[in-house]
Parts: sequence; C-alpha cells; structure tokens
Amino acid sequence: MSDHVPGFDLEDIAARASADAGGVPARWLGEYLPLLAEVSRTLGHLGGAALARMRECGETAARDGIPLRAVIDVHLSATWLAWPVLPGIVGARRAQELRSAGEAIFRAADRSVGALVEGYEAAQRLEIRREEAVRREFVDDLLQGSGDRGAVAERAARFGLRLAAAHLVCVARTDRPFQDAGPVARHVEAALLSAFGAGDILVATKDGLLVCVAPPRASGVSEAFATRVRQALGPGAPLRVGVGRAHEGPGGVARSFDEARSVVALGRRLELEQEVLYASELLVLQVLLRDEAAIRELVEAVLGPLRAARGGPATLLETLFAYFASGGVATATATRLHVGVRTVTYRLDRIQRLTGYDLSRPIQRHALETATLGARLLGWPET
Repeated sequence: MSDHVPGFDLEDIAARASADAGGVPARWLGEYLPLLAEVSRTLGHLGGAALARMRECGETAARDGIPLRAVIDVHLSATWLAWPVLPGIVGARRAQELRSAGEAIFRAADRSVGALVEGYEAAQRLEIRREEAVRREFVDDLLQGSGDRGAVAERAARFGLRLAAAHLVCVARTDRPFQDAGPVARHVEAALLSAFGAGDILVATKDGLLVCVAPPRASGVSEAFATRVRQALGPGAPLRVGVGRAHEGPGGVARSFDEARSVVALGRRLELEQEVLYASELLVLQVLLRDEAAIRELVEAVLGPLRAARGGPATLLETLFAYFASGGVATATATRLHVGVRTVTYRLDRIQRLTGYDLSRPIQRHALETATLGARLLGWPET
C-alpha cells in the first residue's frame, strides 16, 4: 500500500499515533491501519473475520492490563493521522467520491472500535468471574477450616489477611439470604474498609450469612459491622448479629465463624431480644449443648415437677424465662408477659412449691435459670 500511495507509511503512522496517545505501544493497533486503507479503497464494510481480529486485540489488551482508554486513544489517533493519506481519500477526484470514502472510513472506524471494546469487556468479565471463583473458594476453605492450613494462609495474603495473627468473625442473618456483591454487602464492606483500612478485613457471604473477618485490635469493628448492616437493611428489618471470639491462625477463623453462627442460632431459638450477641457471653449455653444428655437430665430433674401444674408446665415455664430475661424484676416480667405483678408473684410462688427451688437462694436460682434455658433450647416439654 505504501508503494502506491505517497505518505502512507504504516510504521510511521503507527509510531506517530503511539506518541500522540501518550506512548501506548503501536502493536495494539494490530491490523487496524491496513483495514482502514482497504475500506477507503473499496468503500466496503468490515467483514466478520476483521471484526473478530479486533475483538481479539481488545481481549489481549485487557489480559495484559492495558487501560481501555489508552487502547481507544491510539486507534483514534491512528485514524486522524492516516486520514489525509488513505488511498480512498488521496484518489478521490470529486466531492461525492470523497464523501463516500469518508463515510466508509468512519463507519469502519466505529465498528472496529466497537469490536475492540467488546473484546476488552468480554475479557474483563471473564477475569472478574475467575477472580470471584478464586475468592469464593478461598472464603469457603477459610470459614470451613478445610484444605491445607498453610496453603490457606498463603492464599489469605492475596486478600489482605495475615492469618498468623488472631481474628474474630462477625456474622449477620436476616430474613433473606445475603448475596455476594449485593447492595448490603457492598455498603458494609465500603464502610468498614473506610473506617478501619483495607488491611486484614474481609467481608463476604457464606450460606446466606454476611460475614466479616477482622483482627480484634480493630477496636469497635463488631459494633461497626452491626451498625452498617442495620443501616443498609433499614429500620424494622429482622436482624441478628453474632460475634465469635478471637482465635489465631486459619483454623481460628473457622472456629470463630462456628461460634458466631451458633450464637445467632441460639438467639433465634431462645427468642433473645438483643440484636448483637457475643459468643463470649453465651459460652454457658454452648457448653450445655455439648452434653445434651446432661442438660436433659437437669431439665427433667429441676422442672419436671411443673408437669403437675394445672394446664401443664408451659405457662410457668414462660414466666420463668421472662423473669430471668427481665433481670429477675417482677414488674418488668409482668410488663413483658402483659399480666399483673400479682400474677407473676403467684406463679413464682407456685414454681417454688412444685420444684422446691427457691429463687432467693443463689445456687438454686442458678439451677432454675440454667434448666429454663436448657428447656427452651431443647423445646421441652413438647420434645
């Protein structure tokens, strides 16, 4: 082509376009200039094969980390630099011929850049899906405690976690499963990273729960996590947040996650009012559940006599649960149950007469409270 059209030197135009675009390598033009020259001469359209080559050029640029703006810039620079010396422009003898060549050239440039962008975006989407899959696999291995722990620790560095130090896990549960990259997850992650920095904090989802892994030195992170989730969900939406204890190493993250998930489940089963529950404060319940046979024996021994009450033990058991949840205050218990204070005191006296356990004596009170919690956990006496 350069032999027939004076000034149409492909290498020279490509080099000038590269300089005009801020030094983007001319190789990212691919076959663009020969395609423009051919279209200007024949007034034809870019064929499928030519567009496929432009898409491949865009894909390669994306994989090599070249910014899309830079790739488009070098193509547009090449277009205007080549324009005065393209065969169809130089050879035009009449205004109509020049107009037809110009239309063909700009139509080809438009379709070429469109194919380039299409290929670039397709490669980006593929890379994003690959990164998401890698991250999802890592999160699953981290929270399940599966796989080689040394390998998990090495992979953690890629996501900003240093698992040699201790970490705690917070989980949030609502009536709808949280989604990866969903609006709530994005809001919470952005807020926490802004408040505590990008290092050593991971926000993800697992089994419909929103999960935050953070070092205990990030003071207030569990409170901030709960606050941001509440803000994202809006007032009135059901929410329960569990906070595990801090443990060291990859296995420590999995252990803290299990604790956080367990206290959320306990909160639901016990119908606790607190929105944020800490595993460190509910250890006694987790200890109870580890020996179900022992807690069943305790419940039956302490509360079994309530079966003799008129109408069964349900009403007295509910009164006990409300009494302990209200801090042992009869008036607060009455408000909670929507009954009179006299009704509460009558029921408490009835419980003492049936069971033989006196709420004014610390050891007996503790036995009653533990048995009451155990009964709620076990679903006693129905099960």
